[in-house]
Amino acid sequence: MRVFLAVLHRDAFVTGRELPSFLAQTVLQPLFTLFILGKVLGDLGYVGAEFKDVLLPGVVALAGFTGALQNTTLPLVLDFSYTREIEDRLLSPMRLELVAVEKVVFGAARGVFSAVLMIPIGMLVMGGVSWPLSALPALFGVIVLGSLVGAAIGMTLGTFVPPRRIEIVFAVTLTPLMFTGATQFPWLGLADLRWFQVVCAANPLTYFSEALRALLLDGRVESMPLWISLAVLVTALLGFGLAGIKGFMNRALD
Repeated sequence: MRVFLAVLHRDAFVTGRELPSFLAQTVLQPLFTLFILGKVLGDLGYVGAEFKDVLLPGVVALAGFTGALQNTTLPLVLDFSYTREIEDRLLSPMRLELVAVEKVVFGAARGVFSAVLMIPIGMLVMGGVSWPLSALPALFGVIVLGSLVGAAIGMTLGTFVPPRRIEIVFAVTLTPLMFTGATQFPWLGLADLRWFQVVCAANPLTYFSEALRALLLDGRVESMPLWISLAVLVTALLGFGLAGIKGFMNRALD
């Protein structure tokens, strides 16, 4: 555990030195989504005033999920390719499985930071959004869980996809993940568009977004029951986590 925490501390220290590039990578896209869809379209009258209540939880989920995914996949691909930095981790006095877990935990921590940072930014940009204070502890717990799922998916992609193909896979998967994750609309509102509702149900980000709405909107918007969202997120974490660790072990022993 001491070695695990030391490696985690080292990664956190490096992140502190690279904070501007980290923020640019993880916050700009959710920020512009908030600004254009929530602020600009709202001021122009193309969306209703209640849309900001639907949008902000979804963008927080988007920031946490994609922030964790990208900050797990891309460093992992670099570590296993030309930098070979992963060799230092593999020589550390702890089990190889724990090296993989540390990568997931650190990627998730970056996702949590991105999601939490989007909350005050979103409230400042859009204005008029209020969340119950009693929901904040559960909100943080869901953000941690959703970010862990994003990091586990990132671990799976980073270990099963060859480095030369990772850019293609990112281009093919990241955009569909973002736009089928119910970040800009409630999932139950797709009842008249059944085929797209089924597609969104296959995306773990949907359950992250819906869990936040169930916690924060006090029934103002009909959302998926919280227990279903949490059950799917836990299942996705276990499934992708085990797959990612298996892929990491295969790459590490190769």
